[in-house]
Amino acid sequence: MSKIGVMVCGHGSRDVEAISEFQTVAAGIAERLPQYPVASGFLEFARPIIRDGLDKLWDHGARHILAVPGMLFAAGHVKNDIPSVLNTYAAQHPGLTIDYGRDLAVDLRLLQVAAERIEAAEQRGRGQVSREDTLLAVVGRGTSDPDANSNISKVARMLWEGMGFGWSETCYSGVTFPLVGPGLEHAVRLGYRRIIVFPYFLFTGVLVKRIYRIADQIALRYPEIEFLKADYLKDHPLVLDAFADRVQETLTGENLMNCGLCKYRSQVLGFEAEVGLAQRSHHHHVEGIGTDGDRQHGPNGHRHHDQDHDHDHGHDHDHHHHHDHQDRDHGHDHDHPPHPHAGHRHGPGKRNPDNLD
Repeated sequence: MSKIGVMVCGHGSRDVEAISEFQTVAAGIAERLPQYPVASGFLEFARPIIRDGLDKLWDHGARHILAVPGMLFAAGHVKNDIPSVLNTYAAQHPGLTIDYGRDLAVDLRLLQVAAERIEAAEQRGRGQVSREDTLLAVVGRGTSDPDANSNISKVARMLWEGMGFGWSETCYSGVTFPLVGPGLEHAVRLGYRRIIVFPYFLFTGVLVKRIYRIADQIALRYPEIEFLKADYLKDHPLVLDAFADRVQETLTGENLMNCGLCKYRSQVLGFEAEVGLAQRSHHHHVEGIGTDGDRQHGPNGHRHHDQDHDHDHGHDHDHHHHHDHQDRDHGHDHDHPPHPHAGHRHGPGKRNPDNLD
């Protein structure tokens, strides 16, 4: 039997705190899987890159690698970019098998963590405000994959209904609509005494800090409404348990994916042109740069200036029919087809995500 290793594939960020939090999660996963060597790496903007982690496992003698995306939902990074790296590496190493696990998706354990983060925010509030008088604003990263975006809406609904809030709004930090500013502007018009802003993210970074900054700006405009900022998921033990389960189900063959709504396989409303796009990763020029001065330059010595490129597009399939995600709503050219409604009046084509005006 081939020796098994585990590879945790992160997105990467220019934010040092985000990198540290990911590494803490990877260490927590390793603690839950002591029977396997565990390595981790990033798709872009930080080191080690995914290939470095794979090298570590290969050198350790692993010939069967269980790779899992360190991301919440399945859009382009998980559907296309990470599989491209993994498939290329496997092709270059005869005798190596890499099985790819699924994203965390909508998981009851993560909903429990979310509820704890929201309850902690309530405890920081001024006085007693009932949940019926409170609006919950759930913020996702935002992708050009409608299936991944819809998961945020489902999370919001389950938290809203399960916790008994008066109302819920869903918005996104980029790529799709509504952005955080328009979403919160709409929320304040509904007349609730308190608004809780909850970023449904695993780690901090440019986007989470932007979400909190925009919430602070809107709170200044509407002092009659109490705004509370809930923490994101981080390395909660239940998050680590969910990751460990994704590894185990990859090994046991229970890796079930929501392929019926994948825009690369089916003609999803509004995204019909993207069915069957060729697999092609677009992150080679930003691998391993971003978190310190030495990493601000690409492989040809060119300085990379995309300070706000901290996004996540995740989803995958456990078969080896991975797809291409492309998106032009970031600071450098990834050769992506744009979101079909990028010009929506509440979307990134019309509004600067950092600017409420």
